Amino acid sequence: MQTYSKWIQLAILLALIVVLPVFFPSGYYFRVGALIFVNALSVVGLVVLIGYAGQISLGHAGFAGIGAYACALGPHYLGLHPVFSVILGALVSAAMAALIGKPILRLRGYYLAVATLGFGILVSMLLTNERDLTGGPDGMDVAKLGMRSGLKDLGLKLSSGEFWYLVCGFTLLIGVWIALNLFNSPTGRAMRALHGSEVAARTVGIDVAQVKLQAFVISAVYASVAGSLLALQNSFITPDVAGFMHSIEMVTMAVLGGVNSVLGAALGAAILTLLPQILTVFAEYEQLVMGLVMILVMIFLPKGLLPSIAAKLRGRGE
Repeated sequence: MQTYSKWIQLAILLALIVVLPVFFPSGYYFRVGALIFVNALSVVGLVVLIGYAGQISLGHAGFAGIGAYACALGPHYLGLHPVFSVILGALVSAAMAALIGKPILRLRGYYLAVATLGFGILVSMLLTNERDLTGGPDGMDVAKLGMRSGLKDLGLKLSSGEFWYLVCGFTLLIGVWIALNLFNSPTGRAMRALHGSEVAARTVGIDVAQVKLQAFVISAVYASVAGSLLALQNSFITPDVAGFMHSIEMVTMAVLGGVNSVLGAALGAAILTLLPQILTVFAEYEQLVMGLVMILVMIFLPKGLLPSIAAKLRGRGE
């Protein structure tokens, strides 16, 4: 049943990616769509960490910052192609997550939250203070992709919103496919057992420390790739990508849509990405409205939007 559910979810996401451009009145909406896909990708990583394994992180924007600055520093200092810089950022993020994850993931609850928050703050401070390397608070330019492979013949420019909409949408589709496959894999089942009870998981022979670390590393790679895509499509990056508020936004998106649901997390990312665009006419009250939306969702739909709506629909069907 879960196999069918996986393919249904992928089909829904693919259909949305393909159909939505029909309703876009201008190229600006392709940029917004690409931003939604980037945010959704990072949030899918948090579903693996929080929804599957039951571990919290308030510093995941730090990994997004590593991925973003890899795309800026790699071509500039190492002469790497931007695509290889994305891979470099993912490898560095995975190595960093494995390094700090071993001591940090021994903690639980708010101790773990504060420890991961500290990591995110350290990365943000490093990117801000190392002016000679990163450009400091002013940020730095990111190398653009080379114009190759016949994309001109398809009418696509590598700097266009249409191109990045397709790239980010395709990358999100791959990320969702990996996360859905992970759900029922031996590693995914071990993560979910750990989420239910660490003691019970340890009793049946699960290496709790190793499974926690795997979830942390996987989610870090998701965040890193999302940060790289953001940097490449904007051709410019600042330390804000690794800031505390970005980490909070990522967690909020996951909780809003449904932290146990891959598609729900993508829905949460879409809503919180679109709201600032919709509320520009109420700029002075934007934060107030967003806060009110979150409060109402948590009161009336505590499991998140998509799981709660799905549960209500199943209840009516019965």
